[in-house]
Amino acid sequence: MIGYTFGFTSILMVAAILLAFSAIRIFREYERGVVFMLGRFWKVKGPGLVFIIPVVQQVVRIDLRTVVFDVPSQDVITRDNVSVKVNAVVYFRVVDPEKAVIQVAKFFEATSQLAQTTLRAVLGKHELDTLLAERDQLNADIQKTLDAQTDAWGIKVSTVEIKHVDLNENMIRAIARQAEAERERRAKVIHAEGELQASEKLLQAAQRLALQPQAMQLRYLQTLTTIAADKNSTIVFPLPIDLLTVLVDRFNAPHER
Repeated sequence: MIGYTFGFTSILMVAAILLAFSAIRIFREYERGVVFMLGRFWKVKGPGLVFIIPVVQQVVRIDLRTVVFDVPSQDVITRDNVSVKVNAVVYFRVVDPEKAVIQVAKFFEATSQLAQTTLRAVLGKHELDTLLAERDQLNADIQKTLDAQTDAWGIKVSTVEIKHVDLNENMIRAIARQAEAERERRAKVIHAEGELQASEKLLQAAQRLALQPQAMQLRYLQTLTTIAADKNSTIVFPLPIDLLTVLVDRFNAPHER
């Protein structure tokens, strides 16, 4: 009888020890435990040492660190009907463990799927040039849209970055031709502006020289000096148009008589 009692007591002690160990939970600094009492939400515990009543209470462990995941390449048709493939990276974290457990099943997968659809929806509203040139603004628009929808799940989307935009070969060649035509247009505009400025300066110079006839003669001599300095065998000397006019008038005078 004594042996039976001792054996039963030992079993109870072992069961109590196992029960005590099963009631202990240790949560790291970046972890929280969502505790349910008989299936109903009770409270969020952690970090540190937490005691859970076995059978009566259940706990779900949630990681609060920022999660980074790649959004797979999505086929996007831009506003100007150009088909491109776009992939991105999303940074998010759990800010409300209660909502992340109760309001959505598998919040990571839900956020991933939502990021894919949001990426296609937002980029489809813009033209290709905007997609290539204004990524910062598009990143902010996608992040704001995602964060507004995941707020009900206790998820905070902090950053969205478009990583790469894939274009087909025909579109790449078309963009290259467009860029080349744009550079040629700018070159022609710059050349025309230079000609305009040069003509304005020449007009001012001509007006200034016309005030003093001697200045024109000095200009002729300076030009001759510049040409002779290169030791050329042929020297082109500019002949004043006014002199030719005087010679023509004198030549025509006898005939008129």
